[in-house]
Amino acid sequence: MKIQTKKVMSPKGDITLYTLTNKSGASVVLSSLGAGIVSIIVPDSNGELADVVLGYKNPADYIGDGPCAGKIPGRYANRIGAGKFSVSGKEYQLAVNNGPNALHGGPEGFQNQIWDSEAKGSHVKFTYLSSDGEEGYPGNLKAEVIYSWNEHNELTIDITAESDKKTVVNLTNHAYFNLDGENSGSVLEHTLLLNASRFLEADMNLLPTGNILSVEGTPMDFRTQVALKNGIDADYPAIKAGKGYDSCWVIDNWRKHELNPAARLSAAKSSRCLEVFTTQPGVQVYAGCWLAGSPESKSGRPYNDYDGVAIECQGFPDAPNKPKFPSQLLGPGEQYQQTIVFKFTN
Repeated sequence: MKIQTKKVMSPKGDITLYTLTNKSGASVVLSSLGAGIVSIIVPDSNGELADVVLGYKNPADYIGDGPCAGKIPGRYANRIGAGKFSVSGKEYQLAVNNGPNALHGGPEGFQNQIWDSEAKGSHVKFTYLSSDGEEGYPGNLKAEVIYSWNEHNELTIDITAESDKKTVVNLTNHAYFNLDGENSGSVLEHTLLLNASRFLEADMNLLPTGNILSVEGTPMDFRTQVALKNGIDADYPAIKAGKGYDSCWVIDNWRKHELNPAARLSAAKSSRCLEVFTTQPGVQVYAGCWLAGSPESKSGRPYNDYDGVAIECQGFPDAPNKPKFPSQLLGPGEQYQQTIVFKFTN
């Protein structure tokens, strides 16, 4: 594995970029800003290489971007209702930055920080220390993300966290994929399969109600390979609330710390396929419904809505306020430990 490193300046300080290239020439570019994925270049069925991850021309444009492109949002990915939760009887108030709710850990969340980083072999390790009270969360929390790229075009993301005080944590990766290439336009022709027969009902602000619904007979049914375009404008509450797909599905047969298949995304045009595996209980599928207005892309144009799809393996949104959801509490002496695998084939 070949690893190249370079630094670029930003208002937050120097950003370190790591390029990992395997023997076949397929590569991944990772950034210390938000411990993010900047690029994944993999072959199509004819061996032609293309970058299948949406991203920006200027590395500093990832700071504070609305799409949270490629990065690790935290301390709590997704939404927390009214920005409030309680731990051990004490209520904590977070910044409300998404309608009436808190989203992705707040305006200065993990995604907007420069993480400590080091590269070795086929791995890059990012570390971030979040202080007690940062963005309203209790506890000094150490988060560590290790990306590993191999000769089979598999990117493994191992995420761990520890805290000196009881807190909540939910970490994922927020990369947007377009398997025909990041500059190829709409992703709605892609087909998606989810290992999920249920999803979380949500209100018009995309906050879970606590109800878990069956996908049967709804446009949320991806148990067989279905084109994203088929239900993107369906007259269905979950679709109307998000202007398309922006919901969390419950992974079937989930067991804590077991790696399970979550999703399979395919593009007929390029014959590229992305298989996703995870230890997380849920997968948020966001079809890039609000990408318009994002910073200038690598290709020199702004992205349009639906130009990429994010497949975010995570704990359930608003779990700190929903006792029936899998717990996202982390106490002293415990370790938060999750894995996500992106496997590219053609």
